[in-house]
Amino acid sequence: QVRLVESGGGLVQAGGALRLSCEASGDTFRTYVMGWFRQAPGKEREFLGAIFRHNDNTNYADSLKGRFTISQDNGKNTVYLQMNGLQPEDTAIYYCARSVLPAAWYGKFSSTYDTWGQGTQVTVSS
Repeated sequence: QVRLVESGGGLVQAGGALRLSCEASGDTFRTYVMGWFRQAPGKEREFLGAIFRHNDNTNYADSLKGRFTISQDNGKNTVYLQMNGLQPEDTAIYYCARSVLPAAWYGKFSSTYDTWGQGTQVTVSS
């Protein structure tokens, strides 16, 4: 089994930045893709982006407009989400997730991810 633990969330002013971390432990060798999602109150879960574990190729949701960047340190089994230019509408719980399926990289179906972290709250004040 794989366990994912997110960290790095908090309160930030509009225009600020945060870097979230997602540390994986356990049986990680089957992981193919790591993804980031968020869910705001009253809204559906939203795909933000994903990274292939073995070649660092990334894919992002068009709505992010280049503000977010995903990276990884495989030696630390950790994936990062760098968020710049944060706005109040970015307020949400942010989740990382892992998949053993290459198609998960496209983010069309969250069901392609089989393991999720507990989430970390990001609040952006205006």
